[in-house]
Amino acid sequence: MTAINKGIIHTLFKKEISIAPLIVFRIIFGALMLFGTSRFLLKGWVYENYILPKHHFGYFGFEWVDKLPGNWMYLPFILMIITAICVVLGLFYRVSILLLFISFTYVELIDKTYYLNHYYFVSLILFLLIFLPANQSFSLDLKIFKRKAVRTVRAININVIKFQLGCVYFFAGIAKLETDWLFEAQPLKTWLSGFQSLPLIGDVLASNSAAYGFAWMGCLYDLFIFFFLINRKTVRYAYAIVVVFHIVTWLLFPIGVFPWVMIFSTLIFFSADFHSKVITGISSVFKIKNKSQTLENKTRDFKAWKIYFFAVFIFIQLLLPFRYLLYPGNLFWTEEGFRFSWRVMLMHKEGLASFYIENPDTGNTIAIDNLDFLTESQEKQMATQPDFLIQYGQLLHRTFKDTTLTFGAEKITLHNPIVRADVKVSLNGRLNQQFVTKKHNFADFQYDLSHRTWIEPFEK
Repeated sequence: MTAINKGIIHTLFKKEISIAPLIVFRIIFGALMLFGTSRFLLKGWVYENYILPKHHFGYFGFEWVDKLPGNWMYLPFILMIITAICVVLGLFYRVSILLLFISFTYVELIDKTYYLNHYYFVSLILFLLIFLPANQSFSLDLKIFKRKAVRTVRAININVIKFQLGCVYFFAGIAKLETDWLFEAQPLKTWLSGFQSLPLIGDVLASNSAAYGFAWMGCLYDLFIFFFLINRKTVRYAYAIVVVFHIVTWLLFPIGVFPWVMIFSTLIFFSADFHSKVITGISSVFKIKNKSQTLENKTRDFKAWKIYFFAVFIFIQLLLPFRYLLYPGNLFWTEEGFRFSWRVMLMHKEGLASFYIENPDTGNTIAIDNLDFLTESQEKQMATQPDFLIQYGQLLHRTFKDTTLTFGAEKITLHNPIVRADVKVSLNGRLNQQFVTKKHNFADFQYDLSHRTWIEPFEK
């Protein structure tokens, strides 16, 4: 290994740096989890998204994950609130962060109807925090277990968080290097047209110039902001841009707490002195005595396996967003490899999916009312996404198998009903196009990762 490579590995992985940024990040992220979970409860989304629906759309490989019965579904959210408070305080940190990760990720795995990039980001950060020594300073664990605080940790413990934040931005920028975003300003043009009725600024926001301006600025921002954040000379200016960018997106688009998660998480790029002042300020406000000492053994937080573990994690995160290249066709049309790739606000799809149960002996059909089985949110997602269509078709097949239905004046028991669908979809402001035709039997489809040849070709 060359001296240059050794120097890079030392700087990124092994170098001893201040623990302060990691401690502040722990407090901030725990507080954000507390806020986000409380908001979810107060808005009634636990009932609306998880208790009310009769059926759920599980992720591939995690279809076995099911919701708790009835009001027991509130339990993981209560657990999230308790463990988030413990993470902020550094109280029983290892157990708390593990339970927070499990409870949050469990809820997200129940139904991909509610998939958002920032939920995926939160799960990844919580997973990383399980392995980071974020309780070795300014935590109640030090008092309970009578341990000394530390001033420094290995650089990888902080750099891996910076890396994950960089992935969100950079891959979002790469994803914007495509025709619809740059040369059609879609879907921004569609979304911003909804602001035309606003006084004073409505016409400006709804103009083509605004749409193209936001599109190009958004692309440049995502591609380059990380590199300005990691530069000590530009970090303050870059952070000011981060704040402005995310507040503007929060004001214009309904994307929940994601802008605030990014605004506060990005503080980790500031210097150790900045974070030390933050800790001093918290100590002063809450009258906390924080006596940090350097451990005699500085490598307590560092094990050889951590290098390999984080290296594998980084490799997966760099590779996963490009898995869409394994599939033919338009990514936004087929959505094969779309999730978990940081494609933020790039697509506006509307669809109409009509399902039918067919008597295999006579060819007679009965139209299905989707709202008898799904909520409006579920139906909206199902009507445009192929994997949802497969799961819903299989649900209908299971539901109507060996049941007696009335076809005209005749009652017939269907032992193996045919499930057909007529689906039309509009992508990024285009006219409706045929997505799926009635020639297919959804009872024959397998829910797997193979290319879906039954999707009609995309017409530009």
